[in-house]
Parts: sequence; structure tokens; C-alpha cells
Amino acid sequence: MTELRQTLDDYLRLRRSLGHKMAEAAWLLPDFITFLEERGQTTVTVTAALAWVRKRESHVVTTVSPRRITAVRGFARYLSGINPATEIPPLGLVPHRQRWRQPFIYSDADVIAVMTAADGIGPPLRAATYRTLVGLLAATGVRIGEAINLDHDDIDWTEGVLRIRETKFGKSRLVPLEPSSIDALREYDVLRNRIAPRPEGPSFFVSRTRRRLIYAVVAPTFRRLVTSAGVGTDAPNPPRLHDFRHSFAVRALLTWYRTGADVQAKIPSLSTYLGHREPSSTYWYLSAAPELLALAAARREGVGKAVRP
Repeated sequence: MTELRQTLDDYLRLRRSLGHKMAEAAWLLPDFITFLEERGQTTVTVTAALAWVRKRESHVVTTVSPRRITAVRGFARYLSGINPATEIPPLGLVPHRQRWRQPFIYSDADVIAVMTAADGIGPPLRAATYRTLVGLLAATGVRIGEAINLDHDDIDWTEGVLRIRETKFGKSRLVPLEPSSIDALREYDVLRNRIAPRPEGPSFFVSRTRRRLIYAVVAPTFRRLVTSAGVGTDAPNPPRLHDFRHSFAVRALLTWYRTGADVQAKIPSLSTYLGHREPSSTYWYLSAAPELLALAAARREGVGKAVRP
């Protein structure tokens, strides 16, 4: 083991002892160390960090590139106390450009196609993991990070409820499941316990190494599934994992408008279910689908109201 690689191990061990999970950094940084070693470098430089990102991703089209730099920045801060020649990549070096884009709204057929594609991506456990993960995202609208962070004890099998712990905005919430969803989770749980009876941690979804999934691996795997399934080939923007969340919210709103429900009264409950900080964030979904926007406009104008049963 080289000195640089030993220093990385010490860094990860220290951060974990302080309560940080470091799953993504532990996956990304060893590859960065290999890159440095191949170049004969003994410390981190901004030039090397950028070269590594560009070699791994020639086009910055996802959030993974900024995540790579974030991982390097944390390690460089630690390394600078050992090697004064270390350069710490500045904030904003590889910015994640947030911009509004039309979400892809998955149909039921799209979801089934992606789940079916998962059956062909590898060994039974890996296939089942991605099939069940996609199904959970579509059925509940939870964030991908919330699904990845789900622990086995976060599932109430008797009541059919997920406990989402302190995620974005520091909120925790309960997410009720349909019986079909809890049945799918139970089926995956049985398979996982049979194939990987002693996982490395409490995570419900596990990788081939029996560890918690990480976004940097899930995202490119999902893109391969979507491509294989032929979903969204004609869409102006390629389907994303987060679009399952958009699709869930849009379907809920469409159902309420079509049945003549009091949408204004129901928005706060949907906001709570999705874990939004405030209902105004949920109103954004009104512009996510042309049909939904038309229904909302018609309701405001007092036309197209359905008779309540």
C-alpha cells in the first residue's frame, strides 16, 4: 500500500469515527488515488482533480462530476495538514448548474419496461435490487437518496409504512404503502436474506458487495436500464431517477382534478407526504404536465368542474 493510499484509509476511518457515513467518498476516492499514482503524484492538485473528472466524464451532464470534486476537496483538506504542497479544489470549480427542465412523466408501461430491463443486468440479487428500487420510487415518489438510505428497520411490515429519517431539510416522515408495494419489498427481503444473509450494514437495498447502494453507481446503472428499455427515446430530455417523484406527484394531482376534489385543500397533505418544506414547493408540479396545467387553469376559470360523488 502506498503512503497516499494509507493516508486515504486514515482519512476515511477518522471521518467515520465522527459519525460520517462516507459511502460515496469511499467509492470515488480510491479511483482518484489510482489516477494520482499513475501520474506519479504524491498529493492532490487542482489540475489533477480536474483531469481526473474529465477522464471519467468527458461531458458534465449529471451531478456526479461535482460530487467527485466534493469528495476530493474533503480529502485534500485533511491531506493539507500532512503535505503542505496539497492544493484544495475551491468551491464552484465544477459547478452543478441547476436549471428548470421539463420532467419526464413515466407511464405505467414505462415503469414496467424499466423494471423488466433490470432483470437482465446481472446476478439475481443485483437484478432484484434495481427492479424493486425502481418500483418503490414509482409507487411512493420518495427521493432516490431516501430510498438508498432506507434501513431494514425503517419498514413497518405490519402497518405497511416506511419511516423516512431526517432527509432533505432535516425532516422525518412516515410514508404509507399499498399492499402490492409491501408485498414487493417483502419478496426482495426474502431473496436478499437468502443470497446475502449477512450484509455489511443495516441498509435495506444492498449492492453486490452487500453494502449500501450509492448514487454514483445507481445513476449510471439506471441510465443503462432506461436505454435498454427504450423509454423516453423521443423525449426532449432523457428520463431521470428524480422524474419518478415528478410522475407520482403529477398523477396524484391529475386524479384529484379529474374527480373534482378540492385540490387546494389536498395540496398540504401531498406536500407533507413528499417531504417538502412548504406547500409552495408542491405547487411547482402544476406546470410539470400540459394536461395538469390545463385542468388547473380550467378550475380557476370555473369550468370543467366534476360533480362530486
